[in-house]
Amino acid sequence: MDVKSLAITTELAQKDLSLISEEFRCKALQKVSEKLIENKEKIIEENQKDINKGKTEGYPEAFIDRLTLNEARIKSMAEAVLSIAESPRVLGEVVSEFKRDDGLVIQRERIPIGVIAMIFESRPNVVIDCGALAFKSGNAIILKGGKEANHSNRILTHLFQEAIKDYVNPDIIQLIDSREDLQEILSLKENIDVVIPRGGEGLIQYVYENSKIPVIAHFKGLCHIYVHKDADLEKAIDICMNAKTQRPGVCNAMETLLVHEDIAEDFLPRILAKLDSEGVEIRGCSLTKGLFSKSISANLGDYYTEYLDKVLSVKVLPNLEKAISHIQEHGTNHTEAILAKDPKAIDTFKKRVDASCIVVNASTRFNDGGELGLGAELGIATTKLHSYGPMGAREITTTRFVVKGEGHIRI
Repeated sequence: MDVKSLAITTELAQKDLSLISEEFRCKALQKVSEKLIENKEKIIEENQKDINKGKTEGYPEAFIDRLTLNEARIKSMAEAVLSIAESPRVLGEVVSEFKRDDGLVIQRERIPIGVIAMIFESRPNVVIDCGALAFKSGNAIILKGGKEANHSNRILTHLFQEAIKDYVNPDIIQLIDSREDLQEILSLKENIDVVIPRGGEGLIQYVYENSKIPVIAHFKGLCHIYVHKDADLEKAIDICMNAKTQRPGVCNAMETLLVHEDIAEDFLPRILAKLDSEGVEIRGCSLTKGLFSKSISANLGDYYTEYLDKVLSVKVLPNLEKAISHIQEHGTNHTEAILAKDPKAIDTFKKRVDASCIVVNASTRFNDGGELGLGAELGIATTKLHSYGPMGAREITTTRFVVKGEGHIRI
């Protein structure tokens, strides 16, 4: 089936999806969750083909980590689908209502956006997370995955379609894996309502610049942690280690560590030694190099780089103002964190730093749909239209007016 025909088929299936009850929607998602657990060996077998190919082609360790589906991650996907199923109803929610003096009732009602094209790379869990969120919110979804995850994406899409076919037309979720189809997808403005790119900076920029369809951009996550002069340093060490080393290849990992000069001598040798012991390469300013000899000199480009790997930029700054200025210049509106006790410093940071998530005394790794109560996420939007931050089921709906009268006419 060509891309245009597939988009038309998906669009027609979405109309059916809008008609099924919330009860059926939940039962179908529960079935998806069960299918994942029942077929975990098949999923791992297909995923291993992608991993083997990735290793043969020399993909870095962090990339292989993003690609990997093991038993724990499959279980996590299944739990996320259940969480989405059990979350509050989205469709048909009346978000506001008032009655005019003449008795006319004005409501705003939540409805699906329609057909979503999801363009993504390397992380096959996107198929399940985004498929479930689209299903919950009444949207159909066309998934365009990267070639590096072909086997994984295909098995997951097949299992999702099998799980829902007794409840709704399974064409509401479709997978395209040909690189040549991307440009055509971006031209189908009559059949696709929004495009969401999620992946490397080059992919996102290409979609953003070439799509004829509205784009909700998920640009890179160059996340900072600023350690203020009054921070609890023991907690700061744990937070920074978690933010950088738990999963360095994801968009909410810390990429730059900013440290107030008053605590640099005490804090930096300790945290950098721990990071070094975990294999993290340190690229620092001259003050950083003086305090930790194994660090290498950072250049200007390093502070603009989202590494997605075990590499960290470090800079010592004289005050909060300089830290905020650094983030304003180099940040990507994704996730920014401050570790501090002073409420005035925290408040200033919150007001002056523009990001989809401001984190106070915690790891940047919490800017994630599952962690923030959305069940899962389509991605983290770094532009403010139509959403800002992690996108759950609610964030891929819109609202319309419903006007209820009793023979009212306008005079």
